Amino acid sequence: WQPCAEALVFIAHGAGEHCGRYDDLAQMLTGLNLFVFAHDHVGHGQSEGDRMVVSDFHVFIRDSLQHIDLMKKDHPDLPVFILGHSMGGAISILTACERPNEFSGLVLISPLVVANPEVATPIKVFAAKVLNFVLPNLTLGAIDPNVVSRNKKEVESYTSDPLVYHGGMKISFVIQLMNAVAKIERSLPKLTLPILVLHGLPDKLCDIKGSYLLMDTVQSQDKTLKVYDEAYHALHKELPEVSTAVFKEILTWIGQKVSAAGGPSHT
Repeated sequence: WQPCAEALVFIAHGAGEHCGRYDDLAQMLTGLNLFVFAHDHVGHGQSEGDRMVVSDFHVFIRDSLQHIDLMKKDHPDLPVFILGHSMGGAISILTACERPNEFSGLVLISPLVVANPEVATPIKVFAAKVLNFVLPNLTLGAIDPNVVSRNKKEVESYTSDPLVYHGGMKISFVIQLMNAVAKIERSLPKLTLPILVLHGLPDKLCDIKGSYLLMDTVQSQDKTLKVYDEAYHALHKELPEVSTAVFKEILTWIGQKVSAAGGPSHT
């Protein structure tokens, strides 16, 4: 709890993981006098529901907006930022699109913006829709922990984390992700707020093409894309030199925006 917070930051975690994996990032942001809050999405971490099952992707956005409103009630005058990783990036984008003028900035770490081209070939998309109709609980492959990060320690902590879902993705969940991606593509032109995007070039889970598309499509005047040539998907859990650089970028960027937004200054 920050008695004299200068801004609110909502963190949206990625698919299969939980918000506890953002403790170190939250701690750093708290050091900037920011009030940081997060929750485990439905079907994730300590939240209710079958693992990685959601009736509609919009549930994630609805819950995020409810949580943000709850915090804004206690801190009505503070600027609000959203930070999202992977599927949490998709949630963040759609949450910002719901209320285009309400947020002071959006930080996206390897966001899910487009479907992975190898996975989403037209024939596979068609097959997925047919299968979803017949076998919505059919399980596809699990996320390979080795493509999450090059940092072996981080891969181990991901693999041994009981709150991370290590099973396969149900076809119904994949369909929800595809729906989200389709909605994002239509919604990107609505975005005018300041945006910072950080993405690893060889990311195998969320294609960097999505971040290029986002940069080309959003109407924001203030938009920055930082590309990390060799880093994998979870930039905040990467090799120390990458993660340190990523934390520094995020802290500097949010710090500048908070000053610009003229949040109450406490000396």
